[in-house]
Amino acid sequence: MRGTPVHRWTLWRAVATGGPGRIVPDGVLDLMWHERRFVVAGPDRTAQTVDAGCGDETWGLRLPPGVAPAVFGLPARELTDLRVDLVDLVDLVDLADPAPPSDDPAGPAMRLRRVAEALWRRADPDLAQLRLAQSLDRAARAGTPVRDIAAAHGLSERTLRRTSDRMFGYGPKTLASIHRFQRARHLMRGGTPAAETAAAAGYVDQAHLAREVRRLAGCTPRELSG
Repeated sequence: MRGTPVHRWTLWRAVATGGPGRIVPDGVLDLMWHERRFVVAGPDRTAQTVDAGCGDETWGLRLPPGVAPAVFGLPARELTDLRVDLVDLVDLVDLADPAPPSDDPAGPAMRLRRVAEALWRRADPDLAQLRLAQSLDRAARAGTPVRDIAAAHGLSERTLRRTSDRMFGYGPKTLASIHRFQRARHLMRGGTPAAETAAAAGYVDQAHLAREVRRLAGCTPRELSG
């Protein structure tokens, strides 16, 4: 298998506590095992509200930058703000274990990895494109200005926006704002006061942080940190 081995992709598990929950933008796409089916979670621009029963379990694989459009065969922008059954995106006929029975002894993590590995083998992604996606993502995380990202990668700003839209589901400026928001969220959840968080995460001031949290998460900084 070429490129990024699937066993290194980030595996996560979420257990619902019951009632409505909030999923905030994080700049990535996920392949999930949810309600006994494979689901692709596209990149979010704003918070998504979910309502799950107490104890409901979801497993997921967080896809590295640039992998989703390669393995699903379509630009990430076509999945933005969507949750789509995998069967609606790709032909599962030749994939390993596309729809395991409910009593399959293999756990959700193993099922996810088997399908992800089959998708990867079939797509045989262009490694140069994956390296480009990783580099663009690092630059966005660092808050590098769009014009500087474009220049560093030998792209026009227009081409950079198209490339980012295809790889991440939105342009580099939006991607950077989501990474900055996630950095602030991590700090606040760790107990850092809002004013210190704003400065450390790269916001102009605390009011700027509050506006961005409201725009991306639909709540206040205090609610986000709770």
